[in-house]
Amino acid sequence: MTCLRTLAAIVGCALFPALLFSPPSFADDASVHEPGVWQKHQYSFAYMGFTSTYSCDGLADKLKLLLLAAGARRDVKSQAGACASGFGRPDKFARADLTFYTLAPGSDGAAAAGDKPVDGTWRAVSFADRSPRDLHTGDCELVEQFRNSVLPMFTTRNIDNHTTCVPHQESGSNISLRFEAFAAPPAAAHAAKAAHGGT
Repeated sequence: MTCLRTLAAIVGCALFPALLFSPPSFADDASVHEPGVWQKHQYSFAYMGFTSTYSCDGLADKLKLLLLAAGARRDVKSQAGACASGFGRPDKFARADLTFYTLAPGSDGAAAAGDKPVDGTWRAVSFADRSPRDLHTGDCELVEQFRNSVLPMFTTRNIDNHTTCVPHQESGSNISLRFEAFAAPPAAAHAAKAAHGGT
């Protein structure tokens, strides 16, 4: 018995530093719900990058992917902006017009707007090569710009960013952005989309 206690003490001491210095957890906390308020955002996104060139409709599709992955309501509208090039043709000055809703903790805003508060929870989000599936290393500068100009419109915490983009080349670039976003649980998000006329 004494040997077992000594072994447990040794293992406990070995694990103690790891417990002290472990990085923040990004596990979904889906079991804990709190009321949230939908907030509307409209934004004209003008892409500025050196490595990849997007068509305006391609940029709109990629931004919709990032918005939904970050926790925006399912009725995101991401449309090609005013571009010189035609549909599907790369444009150095690609633009997209965004209309989307994010969830913020609290219920006062909902009461003022006449809407009912909705359930919200903290959800882990990770942007990396092929996470989401259609995101690639060539999108590195787009992720950087999204992080700087669009992500602040979300309610987030524990942001862990190690994204590094090398201009004019994909080699050496790395997408690594993790955070927790306050968002509706999947079932509630789909219900909200239907209630607000989403398709």
